[in-house]
Amino acid sequence: MQTTIVPYERIPAGEWDAFVRGTPGGTFFHLTGWKDVLERAFGFRSCYLGARRDGAMVGALPLFELRSILGGTTLLSVPFAVEGGICAVDDEARRALDATALNLYRERKAKHLELRKPTDEENMAAIPRKQRRMVRVGQQSGLTSRAGFDDLDAFHDLYARSVHQLGTPVFPRRYFQLLCERFPEECALLTVRHGDTPVAAVLSFFFNDTVMPYYAGSRREYFRQAVNDFLYWELMRYARERGCTAFDFGRSKKGTGAYDFKCHWGFDPQPLRYRVYVPAGQAAVERSMSSEGMQFLRKAWTRLPLGLTKLLGPPLIRRFGALYT
Repeated sequence: MQTTIVPYERIPAGEWDAFVRGTPGGTFFHLTGWKDVLERAFGFRSCYLGARRDGAMVGALPLFELRSILGGTTLLSVPFAVEGGICAVDDEARRALDATALNLYRERKAKHLELRKPTDEENMAAIPRKQRRMVRVGQQSGLTSRAGFDDLDAFHDLYARSVHQLGTPVFPRRYFQLLCERFPEECALLTVRHGDTPVAAVLSFFFNDTVMPYYAGSRREYFRQAVNDFLYWELMRYARERGCTAFDFGRSKKGTGAYDFKCHWGFDPQPLRYRVYVPAGQAAVERSMSSEGMQFLRKAWTRLPLGLTKLLGPPLIRRFGALYT
């Protein structure tokens, strides 16, 4: 039987997610809940593609169209996600989805098409001695942790503080609320306190046997108490209690403080393979936050009051989302 590509609207409810959960290469970011969350939180236009053969689903490709004044139109799978490219049972289905995505890219005259291919992650490595010492610093400082969505306001404030210090716009609270509502079993919010004060928090994603800390924030004044080390150790403990056997620390650019922090835990970094299609003779659109112009904007952003960044951040993300994906 020939493989045919059909739009998401022609796939029965629940079949997509069942296929993703049961297919090697399927990830949390392939689940249809992301379609609901990103459409409602940012107004992004989705164009999900499914592959069928002999009546059965054999492939899935979540795809979004992002438009930016600076970067033009981008076709991307999936915004703000580490993974989420083609999930397929065989090469035939993968080629069919690839070809259809390329046709969409040409029809919509997009600047580029980016498919974020899933990669297998190794099991969590043993924690190095230095990190064990840092965790003990946090324990001896009286830090405690608890899981629960009722700390969403505290999490958003901590997250906003951290991205403000990095010079990047804050995502709206509604985005995180929608994630927790749409993925109540796959999301977990862990908050660290010093006494009654929330000092760090992380929103993590759970898929099969893997946990992925994805959005986090902390108070800089508690760095001496090793609050971030304690936070991730507590998340590892919590994930093991839930039966997870793998810890995916997510993506970070080489040479950054976040990258170094993760390497100190003993994790083995793996390159993420993104395929970008552009017209012949043209270079891919540069979306690096390290350019001279972006560095100037980031420094200016850090000088704005925290409250103002919470107001300005969401509309900036909505308008220039392709720069922050």
